[in-house]
Amino acid sequence: MTDGQPIPVIIDCDTGVDDALALLFAVRHPALDVRAITCVAGNTDVDGVVRNTLTVLEQAGAPPIPVARGAERPLIEAPRSAQHVHGRDGMGDLGLPEPSRGPADVDAVTLLRREILASPRPVTLVPTAPLTNIALLLRTHPEVVRNIERIVFMGGAAAVGNATPVAEFNVWHDPEAAAILLTAGVPITMYGLDVFSRVVVPGADVRRLRASGEPGARLAGELLSYRPAHPDSRPDDPAETSGGLGDAGAVCAVADPEGLTTHRLPVDVSLAPGPTRGMTIVDRRPRPGESELHEGTREQPLVDVGLDVDVERYVKLYLATVEM
Repeated sequence: MTDGQPIPVIIDCDTGVDDALALLFAVRHPALDVRAITCVAGNTDVDGVVRNTLTVLEQAGAPPIPVARGAERPLIEAPRSAQHVHGRDGMGDLGLPEPSRGPADVDAVTLLRREILASPRPVTLVPTAPLTNIALLLRTHPEVVRNIERIVFMGGAAAVGNATPVAEFNVWHDPEAAAILLTAGVPITMYGLDVFSRVVVPGADVRRLRASGEPGARLAGELLSYRPAHPDSRPDDPAETSGGLGDAGAVCAVADPEGLTTHRLPVDVSLAPGPTRGMTIVDRRPRPGESELHEGTREQPLVDVGLDVDVERYVKLYLATVEM
């Protein structure tokens, strides 16, 4: 909380398994005031994302929160889902009931603009998905930046990628959108793969959540059990009992920024065709290189890049919140 008041938050997501974990946390943490949720194609198609988002909110017993349908494909690239990771329905094929809630009667960009400008306090945007909706917002309604406190996005990597050897999925899915976000002109925190994969809930806690009689906590346990902590593990492997928080760590970083160690570094996105497309180029050099000395220093956006995380702190925070 800031000055004892909850932080106004808008989440932009492609609700698959770990986006769902993030939503379960966000709507239950007392320091976060979730004002809207916007949906974009990514882990599954955008209509599936809307359905999954509404289902999670119902299971969590969340208050009425406007949910809007956004972009169904990237700015330039063809859509490329991650259903092979998140299941055919994007939610681990858990057979969850259809939601009784419905989406807002406006599109995602319209909802984003409305809620950002209407907020009495600057909003924190938390994209946990490809950044298409955010790029469209910034290009269509640049006036919103005056009421954005910070953007904390899950995406990118300073080291290795997952979609390619060097590119993380959310940025790789729509590199042009990520490049637009980096020039938003507001403070930006990058919660990338360098910390994303490290926050793992132990198996004993996952089993306790799965046995809970409370629907939201039980759903968190089912999602964690579907999302193995190690990339090479299979969800049906009985030896794999722990679960990675993934995207939910980015929302933990909004509620408790002291658990994330960041370094303010120049970041670019590779837009050229070829093996580096979608790579977030994080300049960690302590001094200028030959290119800058000979050709002049390039202006690169400075981003607070997450490079270390207090795993135990965020696991405890997550569990205490979803089991409230």
